[in-house]
Parts: sequence; C-alpha cells; structure tokens
Amino acid sequence: MSQLSVILPFHNESAGVRHLLERLYPALGKLGLSYEIICVDDGSSDFTFETLVHERQFDQRLKIVRFARNFGKETALTCGLHLAKGQVAVTMDSDLQHPPEIIPALLQKWHEGFEVVHATRANRKTDGPLRRCFSRAFYSIFRRIADIEMPEGAGDFCLFDRKAIDAMNALPERNRFMKGLTSWVGFRQATVPFDVEPRDSGMSNWNFFRLLRFAIDGISAFSTLPLRVWTWCGMLVSFGAILYAAYLVADTLIYGVNVPGYASTMVGILFLGGLQLMSLGVIGEYLGRIFTEVKARPLYFISERIGFDQ
Repeated sequence: MSQLSVILPFHNESAGVRHLLERLYPALGKLGLSYEIICVDDGSSDFTFETLVHERQFDQRLKIVRFARNFGKETALTCGLHLAKGQVAVTMDSDLQHPPEIIPALLQKWHEGFEVVHATRANRKTDGPLRRCFSRAFYSIFRRIADIEMPEGAGDFCLFDRKAIDAMNALPERNRFMKGLTSWVGFRQATVPFDVEPRDSGMSNWNFFRLLRFAIDGISAFSTLPLRVWTWCGMLVSFGAILYAAYLVADTLIYGVNVPGYASTMVGILFLGGLQLMSLGVIGEYLGRIFTEVKARPLYFISERIGFDQ
C-alpha cells in the first residue's frame, strides 16, 4: 500500500502532461514516502489518455482511469478519492497552476497532526478583474449564509488524511461541491498559502457562466437561506400591501372615490410578478437538485483503468 496518493484530474491536457510530471517527480522524490499518482482522464477529446499511457511505461506508479465521457472535475476528484490507497492523499489541478513544490508543506502540516490541509491562494494575479470581483463576492456571500466555514481562496489543492478520505467517500450526494464538502467533513484543518502560477498550456474551460453556475451549486448545497428569504419578502410585501390598503380606505373616506392610476397599477403588477418568478426560480433550483439525488444514478462510469491491479 502506498503511503501517499496524488490525484490529478485531466481534461484535454495532453500538451502539459510531460511538464507536469517533470516537476511532480522531483517534488515527490524528496518526501521519502512510497506514492502512487492517480490520473483521471475526464473524457478528454485529445490525446491525453494516450500520453498518460506512454508516460506509464517509464514509471509504474502512474495509474490511469479513463471515464466513459466527461463527468466534470468534481466527479473526477471523487473518483480519485475512491481509488486512493494511500494513508494520505493530495488532490490538485493538472495544469500546473497548483505547484507540486507545495506538497511538502502540506505534508508537514499532516505530520503536525492536521487531517485536512487546504492550499489557499495567496493572491489572484492570474485572474482578470471580473473574475477577481466575482470570487471575492462569492466567498463573502458564502461565509454569511452557508452552514460551514470555508477558507477564502481554498480550492481543489488539498490534502486528506485516510480518515478524511473515508469520510469524503461516505458522502452519497451527486451534486458535489468539493471545496465545501472538504470543510464540512470536519477533522483538524489547516491552511497553507501559495502563489497561483499561470497555466502551463491551453485555455481554461471555466468561463463566467460556468463559474456562476458553480457558485449557485455551492450556495444551494450548503444553505437554505435562498428559500427562506422569499418568506421574508412575502411578509414584507404583504405588510406594505396592508399599509397601502389602509391608506386607500382613509383617502376614500376623506376625499371620496378617486379613479386609480394606470401607472401605479402596472408597477404593482410587474413588481409582484417579478417576485413570484424569482421565487419560483429559486424553488426550481432546489427541486432540480432533489430530482438529481433521488434518481441515484452512478456518479461516473469508467471505460478503462490501468495499473490498479498491481
């Protein structure tokens, strides 16, 4: 059994595989631990799988999984944790934005007794202005409404003790927000700051709309406040309607019947209609997640696996 499992999700990363391993092997070689490298090909359409198979010829500690299709990065990380045999596991991106040289610092925290160690971004120099603002807003909102404490700048670069690995593997949910689940499982947790590096090759698949969807998934997975807020909105609107009705009664008694205005009627209709549609949208988000969970489909299907029988 390996002492350390390194889990790497890949999606169309063939151009950067060699560079990644050239930096990963020296970082792992200095640790004095036996290790395995679990590479999860998340339905790549380029030569990522073939490149990984070629690299395995030079190091049998490289283990490869190929998904039947693209199931998403969160699922790829989950699969890696399911397959990890080490006493400790490190999950990280395969585009070298997570520098392998930080792994010894994560393991140092593990040796100090911490069972979950987050590598947190020290800065966001590699992000554009819009993405930086969006990230700050997400963490600010999440801290205020979620049921857990998630370190700001935490991501998928993380260390798990075997107890934490088993806890993560015991979670059955399909809508997996990994950085939230990592905080939710508890245990002794610590953080290690690091500087994010530019991507080694290729372009990120995470555009603004995918990030927005990801943020909605995270908030809905760990907070019911978006549902409760519509109760408060309904009470506020109802209270305002009662006050307005009292005003109309008093105005009629004092000044007589007045012809109602078209503008005020349309404003009221549009305002209430907009509130109703937004509330239905929030309910629909949660209902969609319930629908996904109750179907209980498998998280992923593996088409090929190499090296796990050894």
